[in-house]
Amino acid sequence: MQTLAVIFEQPGRLALGRLDLTPPGLDDVVVTIDWSGISTGTERLLWTGRMPHFPGMGYPLVPGYESVGHIAECGANTTSKFKVGDQVFVPGANCFGDVRGLFGGAARTVVVPASRIIPVNARLGEQAVLIALAATAYHAYPVSTGLMPDLIIGHGVLGRLMARLACLGGGAPVVWETNAARRDGAAGYTVIDPSEDNRRDYHSICDVSGDSNILDALVQRLAPGGEIVLAGFYGDRLSFSFPPAFMREARVRIAAQWQPADLCATGDLVTTGRLQLDGLITHHRDATAAQSAYETAFGDPACLKMVLDWRQHS
Repeated sequence: MQTLAVIFEQPGRLALGRLDLTPPGLDDVVVTIDWSGISTGTERLLWTGRMPHFPGMGYPLVPGYESVGHIAECGANTTSKFKVGDQVFVPGANCFGDVRGLFGGAARTVVVPASRIIPVNARLGEQAVLIALAATAYHAYPVSTGLMPDLIIGHGVLGRLMARLACLGGGAPVVWETNAARRDGAAGYTVIDPSEDNRRDYHSICDVSGDSNILDALVQRLAPGGEIVLAGFYGDRLSFSFPPAFMREARVRIAAQWQPADLCATGDLVTTGRLQLDGLITHHRDATAAQSAYETAFGDPACLKMVLDWRQHS
């Protein structure tokens, strides 16, 4: 089997080409991707060549970890849970032979272990690509714990999902956003320019901005014993001045990638309608326009989420 896929040949250079697929095994499913989202965090670092080294890192690679499609083939050990035609979310794949699958979701067809996918309601359509970012937000602050951020830094897609989950948990967070064009769309929470905020008593501040120089400013806004949760991804070294953090007995927590349980919990919130995903996808491109799609996603502040449409391709 072969597939059409986005290939980062090297930093800043993209191609759309056909790749051989690893033959599926008994525990695998073959998924035909309908839509894939472009991440403006980790994928931007891959695009610019600033991504810190991780296992599997290198070029050429197939990016993408926000994909949704339908099952085209089920391995013999997967038929008790899935069937051909099921709509599923795919958090990436590694099935392209010598071309690295980091993260491997920006392709028309993928071969993936059934244990990595989750079923989604077909009515969600392209919105299901947002489940990965929603799971990232959920991993930082599981709704069931009742511990929610009262200040969120950044009102992009991840910040908006973080705020929506906080509201589900009974919170009413403040969100900082320096770009006036991104301050719309709030429901149940407040979005302001940080210069307008004089509070210094936040108990839990969640940064999703990816700004490596922000820690000192956030420490100044903490209540004694408060915490800063780093839920973005940072390409540069982070540091902070110790005395202000010492005076507040500040805590810094890193929220890493979502786990399978987070993905399932988030999928349930979305499927049952408790977590709404509307208003977050702002741009679309056919997969053949991948070059311009990535340039817009990384360069246009008005682009919250870019989605590639694979449905017209084989």
